[in-house]
Amino acid sequence: MQSALAIAGSDPTGGAGIQLDLQVFAFHGVHGMAVPTALTVQTTAGVLRTLPVFPNVVGEQLTALFDDIRPDAIKIGMLATDDVLLRVIGVLERIDVPRVVDPVLQASDGSFLLERRALGNLVDRVIHGAALVTPNRSEAEVLTGTSDPEEAARVLLDLGARAALIKGGHADGSADDFLLTKQSGCWLRGKRVEGGAVHGTGCALSSSIAARIARGEELELAVRGAKRWLHDAISGAEQLGKGQLHLHLHPG
Repeated sequence: MQSALAIAGSDPTGGAGIQLDLQVFAFHGVHGMAVPTALTVQTTAGVLRTLPVFPNVVGEQLTALFDDIRPDAIKIGMLATDDVLLRVIGVLERIDVPRVVDPVLQASDGSFLLERRALGNLVDRVIHGAALVTPNRSEAEVLTGTSDPEEAARVLLDLGARAALIKGGHADGSADDFLLTKQSGCWLRGKRVEGGAVHGTGCALSSSIAARIARGEELELAVRGAKRWLHDAISGAEQLGKGQLHLHLHPG
């Protein structure tokens, strides 16, 4: 049985964070594991409060887990604080497991999900060595200083990522993404789905990619398959709460 580990924040609505990650893993036929980095008070309308988990506890959970089970892939989402980030990467740097990094900086309502002082270590320690980093265009600009997706992807590879996917779903206009590996680069065309804002799309995409890597898929095929899967999940999104829509999850 293949397994994947999510290291991210908790979302009580189940529409994002580790709750969504575990659902995505299950729909992809992969055993899901999770270590929370933060608890949040949030609804489908926005984040009300963030409470980071004690860094020592995060580190102890990871150390104990890896002594028992070695995941086939890791998805990293919200890290909350520099102290939590350092505990996480301090453990991960000792194991050889491909990690997909979704560099969550802000919630869609503008709430900060990573303290600013952690940006340097996010780039130098977490993105460096990642199998794939998946920022949206605004996150990519913060991390690289350029708004051009192709140039941002090149900068991320120069910073040590093995591959970069610059997502266009949150930008105006097309929903095209740019994927760059050390071997090649390509645009992945996407159709924008009309309707209301959908919760958890970035979490779901990175989790789908991680699950596919855990199953043994090559990176580009994993990204393409995850993008198609996410499009269908967005197309069927439903209103469960008073705010953003929830993805319609399905086997991937």
